[in-house]
Amino acid sequence: MTPDPRALLRRMFDAAIAAAQPMRRLPPFLPEAPKGRLIVLGAGKASAEMARAVEAHWPGELSGLVVTRYGYAAPCARIKIVEAAHPVPDAAGVAAARRIAEIAAAAGPEDVVLCLLSGGGSALMALPAPGLTLDDKQAVNRALLACGASISEINCVRRHLSAIKGGRLAAMASPAKVVSLLISDVPGDAPGDIASGPTVADATTCADARDILQRYGVEAPAAVWELLESGRGESVKPGDPRLAANQTHLIATPQMALEAAATVGRDAGLPVHILGDALEGEARDVGAALAGIARQVARRGQPFEAPCILLSGGETTVTVRGRGRGGRNVEFLLALGLALNGVDRVWALAGDTDGVDGVEEIAGAILTPDTLARAWSAGINPKQALADNDGHGFFAALGDSVVTGPTLTNVNDFRAIFIGAPDGA
Repeated sequence: MTPDPRALLRRMFDAAIAAAQPMRRLPPFLPEAPKGRLIVLGAGKASAEMARAVEAHWPGELSGLVVTRYGYAAPCARIKIVEAAHPVPDAAGVAAARRIAEIAAAAGPEDVVLCLLSGGGSALMALPAPGLTLDDKQAVNRALLACGASISEINCVRRHLSAIKGGRLAAMASPAKVVSLLISDVPGDAPGDIASGPTVADATTCADARDILQRYGVEAPAAVWELLESGRGESVKPGDPRLAANQTHLIATPQMALEAAATVGRDAGLPVHILGDALEGEARDVGAALAGIARQVARRGQPFEAPCILLSGGETTVTVRGRGRGGRNVEFLLALGLALNGVDRVWALAGDTDGVDGVEEIAGAILTPDTLARAWSAGINPKQALADNDGHGFFAALGDSVVTGPTLTNVNDFRAIFIGAPDGA
């Protein structure tokens, strides 16, 4: 018997989140005990839970500080947990970053600095480069988040406006050895894009960052342009001897989460196909593209026969045009539903594995075969909702939001499309 699609999709989403929990993924990557101190530093939505996992599995002395999103703290006895704002940095994040820099600079040659980094770390550990202010950083962040730039492009700019990202934190800690444990929330799992790479070398340049701002028409403050044009914002480059002995480990990735979800679907007796863990592009465009694949499966049995489930991960973008509540996953779902245009037997769930889609405390939503019909009956115009970037408002009004609360991890977006068997099959 075919399982209930709505319940199955939610179990798969929960399995993806569970597979990336720090308490499960982190312990095998802990370093050997150093002759000196173990100093724990970190930033990101998962960093507090990562710190808790370190404390639970480290028998010796340790100390440190990590900064996480408001509401994402985890109980720790030896590592200080600080909360700050995301996705736009605030004064608490600046103060935490400054203290992290001070602790790193005080590390000695026999110490090991264990850096715990996950998605969200770019905004949470914000230390403006000399000559810039928090206001400058906030203005650029807001503009980049609204213009449709990819996460790689956004983080390139962030690295060159920072006093701590782009390898600078590791350089500060030299000659101590730096071991970085990363939970990836970026397409391709590039370490330099996870929390904007505070502990890894960066091959991009100030000129690259300036080109991105110009490409998207970002009206950055004058101090930002001066910093980039002068080259004073240059990051730590590959081959820098201060980073030579350091180690970097990816402990959880979007692919791992998708595979865990796929196992749940297959255990329920359904074929599951992973389309990719790094799909990017405008959320509405990705929705339309995946709708085309779903239609072909439902109507033609190509490239897969129904029933089946299509999984994908990655991070889409939203160019803000309206005044709605936003959310790239719900925008994807709304575009998917509109592009399916009445194709029956298709359900979908899309959500951010950190529990926050955009700036809402909502992970995502579920699309059902009758979503659009229910919306029209309730007097809700789905086309207008998409035009206004109001996916959250749309799905909340239908009771189809997915709310997880803080998940304490972050392995990017999760998208699952369930295509039921043809009638009579």
